[in-house]
Amino acid sequence: MRTALITGVTGQDGSYLAEFLLEQGYRVVGMVRRTSTINFDRIRHIQDRVEIAQGDLLDQTSLTNILQEYRPDEVYNLAAQSFVPTSFTQPVLTGEFTALGVTRVLEAIRTVDPTIRFYQASSSEMFGKVVEVPQRETTPFHPRSPYGVAKVYGHWITVNYRESYNMHASSGILFNHESPRRGLEFVTHKVTHAAARIKLGLAGELRLGNLAAQRDWGYAADYVRAMWLMLQQDDPEDYVIATGETHSVEEFVSEAFGYLDLDWREYVVQDPKFYRPAEVDLLVGDPSKAGRKLGWEPSVDFRQLVRLMVDADMQALQRGDGGYAPLASEAPRA
Repeated sequence: MRTALITGVTGQDGSYLAEFLLEQGYRVVGMVRRTSTINFDRIRHIQDRVEIAQGDLLDQTSLTNILQEYRPDEVYNLAAQSFVPTSFTQPVLTGEFTALGVTRVLEAIRTVDPTIRFYQASSSEMFGKVVEVPQRETTPFHPRSPYGVAKVYGHWITVNYRESYNMHASSGILFNHESPRRGLEFVTHKVTHAAARIKLGLAGELRLGNLAAQRDWGYAADYVRAMWLMLQQDDPEDYVIATGETHSVEEFVSEAFGYLDLDWREYVVQDPKFYRPAEVDLLVGDPSKAGRKLGWEPSVDFRQLVRLMVDADMQALQRGDGGYAPLASEAPRA
């Protein structure tokens, strides 16, 4: 039985990855920070099958101790300060977690057992002000937020440890990926949650920022499979994981509200306070390398994704769960 350590196991991607690895027969260890209010909602249904280890990306000793105790074969570093707007208000903290935290994990692996295979969660936000469309593995980075800058550091330190110490360290440059488990602070879940609340008469408006921003949106459960595939290869490399399609925030809003027979124009208000200081206007990935070398492709399209999230929010609100539905049925609808 192989052992996998997941940092950020209680997040959207961590919960899907834990599920997937358990299905593959892994022993799964999830690292969580010691806080007074750890939120296990996303892994509640598998918590009895996941071993929880307390550690912190800010604490080198805790990372080393976890590796020595559990001896994982694979480490998936998904933990980060991952909300872009927060990175503008807390840039130093974002750098500590999202940039230097990667170095601490890599250094712990190098010290304890350099044969451990490592996955780093890189981001399409690294491309920022894009210089070519679509973006691929060779596209230059031009990040437009402290989060994007921190992710660039994490990406290149992974490359550096791979080349310097011959470690099996790969980065997945994942474009936006969503699900019913997405945090309510992210625009996609903010939209589907608001649409469901308005449909049920629980709200009257939705305030958003830049509706023209375009993103390549996929389904999180598809993307964690790509993470695993990267660590099964003989040689470590970096891969863009995306759908290859781009849609605007306005399109996402229109699809979510239209699915509930609502005219979004009657409810959506653009609010300047939700605009970023430096906007990323257009992201669309070229996943051809992942298709060619990993045999990976997405299974859920844009329309199915939006409807899946709306359905989950409707079900949760009707049950009185407050709009967060990590355990909702996730069968995509055509």
